[in-house]
Amino acid sequence: MTLVKWLVLVTFLAILASLGSAMMHLVRDNRGETRDMVRALSVRIGLSIALFILLWAAWLMGWIEPHAPGR
Repeated sequence: MTLVKWLVLVTFLAILASLGSAMMHLVRDNRGETRDMVRALSVRIGLSIALFILLWAAWLMGWIEPHAPGR
């Protein structure tokens, strides 16, 4: 696998981990404070934007190429 594919995979796994962390904070919140959950979701949004920018930049530089389904 190329470096770009590894970066995409690691970023996607970090997004899933952040989403799981937010869910854990939502379930375990006894005091009604959602600060940790909001922080985890903010990290997820930042990672999602970073992933989009990474994919866009890799496409512009020719590191990745789209292909038709079924090829």
